[in-house]
Amino acid sequence: MSAATITLTAKHGKNKISLPSLPPTTTIGSIKQLLQQQTNILPIRQKLIGLKSSSGSPVTDTTTLAELKLKKDNECSCILMGTPEEAIAAVDKGGSEKVVFLEDLPEEERAKVVEPSGLINLGNTCYLNSVVQALRVVPALRRGLLRYKEANSGRSGGQNGFLMGSLLETLATLDSSPQAISPNNLVMATKMSFPQMAQTGPGGRPMQQDAEEFYSQILNVASQELLEPSLRAAFSSTDNFMGATNLIDALFGLQMEQRLTCDEVVLDTASSDDDSPTTTDLARKLVCNIQSSGNNNSEEASNTNITHIAEGISLSLSDKVEKYSDTLGRNAMHTRTQRISRLPSIIVVQFGRFYWKSTPDSQDHTGVKCKVMKPVGFASILDVYEFCTDKVKSVLKVGRDKAAKVEEERVAKKLRGEEVDDEKQEDVTMMEEEEDEELKAALAMSVEKEVEPVGVGLPPDFQGLYELFAVVTHKGRDADGGHYMSWVKASNNAGGGGGGGSEKRQKIADNAEEENEDWYVFDDDEVSPCKTEDILKLKGGGDWHMSYLNFYRAKK
Repeated sequence: MSAATITLTAKHGKNKISLPSLPPTTTIGSIKQLLQQQTNILPIRQKLIGLKSSSGSPVTDTTTLAELKLKKDNECSCILMGTPEEAIAAVDKGGSEKVVFLEDLPEEERAKVVEPSGLINLGNTCYLNSVVQALRVVPALRRGLLRYKEANSGRSGGQNGFLMGSLLETLATLDSSPQAISPNNLVMATKMSFPQMAQTGPGGRPMQQDAEEFYSQILNVASQELLEPSLRAAFSSTDNFMGATNLIDALFGLQMEQRLTCDEVVLDTASSDDDSPTTTDLARKLVCNIQSSGNNNSEEASNTNITHIAEGISLSLSDKVEKYSDTLGRNAMHTRTQRISRLPSIIVVQFGRFYWKSTPDSQDHTGVKCKVMKPVGFASILDVYEFCTDKVKSVLKVGRDKAAKVEEERVAKKLRGEEVDDEKQEDVTMMEEEEDEELKAALAMSVEKEVEPVGVGLPPDFQGLYELFAVVTHKGRDADGGHYMSWVKASNNAGGGGGGGSEKRQKIADNAEEENEDWYVFDDDEVSPCKTEDILKLKGGGDWHMSYLNFYRAKK
């Protein structure tokens, strides 16, 4: 992190909110405004506990960050007390409460207390609307786009600049409008940047496009534009980007270690073999293969019943390819195995719902695009431990062992009748750490010696667990038609890259109890509330909406 910026972390209930890269001149009053955007707690009702001035004087709304007592690396933390308001009340000078009705508020203020706004469909643009709503709740991406806008102020930036600017404009307008908005500029920029998405059908009506293709294309452009300045603005820790040169690869990129072995050659472990080199590649998503066997694109070839997302991901990381073998001097079948050697803050999983089926008996022999309807279940927690290299597993195991020990001690206390309120205990621990900076520094140094980071922005004790925060679904049997919608978790102030997350320990992956939390479903301009139980029903198997893109963020 640049020495000229400061990171403030506020703990509110079970969540931690991180505000990175703040200028030292930022006042506490301004901090409260930023916290209001993420919590809906009015500044007048906020109480920040734990902030201390270096001079010993009381901390007020006019106190700047430069006047606070900071930790190493220019960091400070506090406990945020206050209750989010469903209706806004303003206190007048006389001290009495004056009620301000929702309809009397400016649009910007109304947008903070009503349901999030939707996006108007401009003619088969549901593929775009659904992906944008998922990306909307990734704070690190927003910070990177803002930094990009500042750096390119006064310059056109060409098509890529127009696309990035339109995306930021759309996200900002969504936040400030209580009604659905029309993403005119973003749709126009998308069609200019990706001509295939400007295709029209009979009567000139825009054709339906693929949501995953839009996701991949827009991230590809962003990776070319959101370079080091955006990368530094998005993450609170900038000392080790682990080879990532842009924000997208740091935030979404999975570094994959790939090994190719010939099925007909028995390898001698004492010697090297040209048929089994290890290479590295970068991916911005994992794939959940729904169909199996040698040809994953053939419906008839499916001879393994994939019923869960973990099985589908495992299948996609090991497949068969035919290539030339130097040892045999001819083509032969090879096994390609992939493992994750660098984890991101956000993992996107694509379900292999669509495939191309050949039609040799048809007149044009062009084939047809089909959809796989079979159900594939998923949980609200994704455990990637088994998909990682041995080196990454050894790091993740440290955090997992610690968590297992904490859980074991908690159960033992409960059996002895000594159960402690987790939330109160966390607050006490935080205050104690504030009082003993030397002990905090010593513990941090100890952790650093034990483990090393496995991804940009991930803590040393990361366990390899990711929590679901958004799902893009597809409804309909027509692969080139149907309808896309987005389902987004309501409590999304803990997005990847500099965001926080629940500190409450959970059991590993599918053994964890599913909490029935609040979500929103975005059907273009229509927004409705739903629950986690509704999300877990999006596994497919019928004509209802089924998961196509699952967005997971690192559980910290």
